[in-house]
Amino acid sequence: MSNSKFVLDTSIIIDGEITKMLEAGDIGEGSEIIIPLAVLDELQSQASTNKEHGFVGLEEIKKMRELALARKVGLRFVGQRPDFDDIRLAKHGRIDAIIKDVAMHESATLITADYVQALVAEAQGIKAIHIRAPTKTKDLEFEKYFDQTTMSVHLKEGTIPTAKRGKPGDFKLVKISEERNTYAQLSNIIKEVSEASRVTGIGSVEISRSGATVIQFGNFRIAITRPPFSDGLEVTIVRPIVRLVLADYNASEKLMERLSGKAEGIIIAGPPGSGKSTLASSLAQFYAEQGKIVKTFESPRDLQVPEEVTQYGPLEGSFEKAVDILLLVRPDYTIFDEVRRRQDFEVFADMRLAGVGMVGVVHASSPLDAIQRFMGRVELGMIPHILDTIIFVRDGGIKKVYELSLTVKVPTGMTEEDLARPLVEVRDFETGAIEYEIYTFGEENFVVPASRIAKAGQSDSGVRKLAQSKIMEIVRRFDPHAEVNVISDNKVRVRVSKEAAPRIIGKGGTTVSELEEMLGIKIDIEAKIPTLGKEVEFDISESGSSVNILLDDNVVGRTIDVYVEDEYILSSQVGKKARVKIDKRSESGRKIVNAIIAGQDIKVFISRS
Repeated sequence: MSNSKFVLDTSIIIDGEITKMLEAGDIGEGSEIIIPLAVLDELQSQASTNKEHGFVGLEEIKKMRELALARKVGLRFVGQRPDFDDIRLAKHGRIDAIIKDVAMHESATLITADYVQALVAEAQGIKAIHIRAPTKTKDLEFEKYFDQTTMSVHLKEGTIPTAKRGKPGDFKLVKISEERNTYAQLSNIIKEVSEASRVTGIGSVEISRSGATVIQFGNFRIAITRPPFSDGLEVTIVRPIVRLVLADYNASEKLMERLSGKAEGIIIAGPPGSGKSTLASSLAQFYAEQGKIVKTFESPRDLQVPEEVTQYGPLEGSFEKAVDILLLVRPDYTIFDEVRRRQDFEVFADMRLAGVGMVGVVHASSPLDAIQRFMGRVELGMIPHILDTIIFVRDGGIKKVYELSLTVKVPTGMTEEDLARPLVEVRDFETGAIEYEIYTFGEENFVVPASRIAKAGQSDSGVRKLAQSKIMEIVRRFDPHAEVNVISDNKVRVRVSKEAAPRIIGKGGTTVSELEEMLGIKIDIEAKIPTLGKEVEFDISESGSSVNILLDDNVVGRTIDVYVEDEYILSSQVGKKARVKIDKRSESGRKIVNAIIAGQDIKVFISRS
């Protein structure tokens, strides 16, 4: 094809067919390639939002220009730039219409990889060539890095490619090539995966955000990151190497019986790469074989589950919206892989309380951590209604199973009956032994190892161990210098200033009664009278809204105690100007002003405390 003019649309540029034609000499010397400005703007827009097709298309135009120059083929950009309405209506064919108008105006042949675009052009009397690029769907470039033991491959521009090989909990990071990855190599891998996903239908874009794309291609999960999110182009490809059934975990008969019916709020916990998702897939298959309706919540959707198990992603970017649909299809069990954000925990709890059996996958370094991740997001008393079984996985096997239950009793290590409270018991599933107790003390949640508290109770009760700091925190809101002494397991003595004592007692004892009820103990309040020190000379003056006690320079920085007719009023530190400034509107200020007016005796002492 020589001495001809060709107009290119976006699809044929992305497919890379024109560069192949230039390399093969199919577009001869003297020909002219015309790229509508609308195409260039569309690719630029896609690249600006870090979409893979945008980068691929711009790279193709760059190569096309170099080849055209070498083969004496013209290349120019023509046509109008798309306005806002054109861009908004691009999905409805507005950009395609602009491209066809350029071809008609230039009396050129339109080359496209879009069959509909070619058909419409010919219907308008525009000469069109439809070229469907042969898309590679098997033996893709990245697959050469995988063998039977490869769990994941890690590729980044400018670095040596590496892979994790082995099995969950027992793998090594090995080099898989001595040559460093280049931007072009990684771009080619991305292009192959994108095109194969589009053509075969076995791949889907699970996440597409600025700087990050996740594609699920068959069993492969391909995570692509670009600047500014990452400091360079990076491709991470993960593939499950083990597919197990529940029987492969050598679970006890007792656990199998529980999973068969009693467990409906299950959490699978473990560190990254421990085999959590593999166990979740096994449970999905187990419940499906029992005749249950099983669905999954995943982002990305990479669990290996039977065909009858439907895999759901976020609806319009939100699992909360997906819940409305999921409840309409009435699942017996839902596998939630992975529960990470606050909204995920709320969705899990909402569905469980709606009566759906839930299996959640949670990153955690210990089985107890999985429970604690729900604390603060879900009310403590509701946790046993949401979670009943915690399965901790490490190195591909089940290492620990906990069961949760709610009861009302005196926490282990405490002895007084009036300290009974609702608490969550965390028991070892196989032995039935209590390993942890979770309860509220004051306004905080405590997770207490039962064996440690029981041992500590021989020498020091639970109240002595936990109460003093909590009580101190509360009473010091009334008096920063309050003192707390634990008298017995259910009684404390609190010493506060005479000024603070009425506030902490409250009218008719209401405030202290509320504190006693909240903390579950008896509180005795005593007024603390400062020890009299050396009496000093002073002057008093009024200034605006304050009363000033003026002292000698030698007491700057010292603490003084002020008395009216032997009644303690306040303690305060002497400022740099050898004075203490007291607000008239405060209780202490009013008492001093009234004493001045009434001619009462006011004394100031240097505090010894």
